[in-house]
Amino acid sequence: MKVGYARVSTTDQNLDRQLEQLHQANCKKIFQEKISGKDTNRPQLQAMLDFIREDDEVVVISMDRLGRNSRDISNIIEQIKHKGATINILNLPSFEGIKDRNLKNLLTNLVLEIQKYTAEQERKTLLERQQQGIKLAKERGAYKGGVVQYSKDSKNPQRRLIYNTVVSMLKRKADGEPITIKQIADEAGITRNTVYRIKKEIEYDKNTD
Repeated sequence: MKVGYARVSTTDQNLDRQLEQLHQANCKKIFQEKISGKDTNRPQLQAMLDFIREDDEVVVISMDRLGRNSRDISNIIEQIKHKGATINILNLPSFEGIKDRNLKNLLTNLVLEIQKYTAEQERKTLLERQQQGIKLAKERGAYKGGVVQYSKDSKNPQRRLIYNTVVSMLKRKADGEPITIKQIADEAGITRNTVYRIKKEIEYDKNTD
């Protein structure tokens, strides 16, 4: 059976393009979620890994849908292999015409290792360039920090709604309800750092009223 996995990082992103490609790839079952790929602790990812069986084929549109870093991607692929299933990443060569299963797996693994290495190096280069750019901007006095996506003044209605939802949950937490920062982040579909930033912001506003 072909089993699809689709993921976007935030709740305001759209899964339609991925779902369309997975349907075109004849996936019979698709797991989908809107959650960061910063780690492998994702409900639908784990559900997919539990679901697959021997001879199944896991299909994703690109490697970065599995995870952000080479270690996590390798771990997920190993779990897929352990189940006796194979991985098909649609934007990479699939070697569909090769009948020998062992040769097909060998070539697929080779392509995956090259792609993981390339993606990791590109990510490191991007981060280095970002840090260099920030350093130069600070030296010029032009650095003002990143753009705040979730705030009460956001022009995006959905992000404004997410902000208000987080504020409401933080107030419930402050009133004694047993809610963790992680639960708030998971419920809102944002990172824990963003929740902490909003928490610090509303605490500052409260103290300066």
